[in-house]
Amino acid sequence: MSKIDLVKAVTELEEDLVIAGVKEQTAEGVSAIEILGQLQAGMEGVGKLYEAGDYYLSELIMSAEVFSNAAALLGSALDEGGASKSVGTVILGTVKDDIHDIGKNIVSTILSCNGFKVVDIGVDAPIETFVDAVKTHNPDVVGMFCLLTTAFDVMKETVAAVKASGSKATVLVGGGPVDQNVAQWCSADGYCKNAYDAVEMSKKASGAN
Repeated sequence: MSKIDLVKAVTELEEDLVIAGVKEQTAEGVSAIEILGQLQAGMEGVGKLYEAGDYYLSELIMSAEVFSNAAALLGSALDEGGASKSVGTVILGTVKDDIHDIGKNIVSTILSCNGFKVVDIGVDAPIETFVDAVKTHNPDVVGMFCLLTTAFDVMKETVAAVKASGSKATVLVGGGPVDQNVAQWCSADGYCKNAYDAVEMSKKASGAN
């Protein structure tokens, strides 16, 4: 049995221990899906510490990197084990006239860590790009970001266009100046304060909860 507590190592951001633990368990014949489950449980631990204010943005970014590097070691074994089946599809983008991407990138990584297929349409994304992506990928969730208050109007227009497209996707909004009031004003279905809100709401929207 592994001597390394993988869940604890991920939660405490001990990348060397995490990598060693994954290699150790792989050598012992532990299935890739089981190892991935431990990595995801560790990420949940990070999320709780972030929610409690014990971890900050830098730890969140680091945890995503630790997870990605560890999951990369499992590689093709995950596909063989069927873990490649996604929980749901999420389209993410920063709305037109805003080029900020750090929040979007963190949410993208954390959603991927939790089994979602993420379609990232980038920053400064025109309304048509969101609508085309929705028609192409038929997502469970559309996530929109902005860090500039001047982009609120275009965010509202983008929400309206996605809903007018006939999509049944849940539309979530987030970003520095965005709050519940802005979400309601935009007619979005939900407001995400952080990446873990996005995960919980996306799970609910895709029926994964």
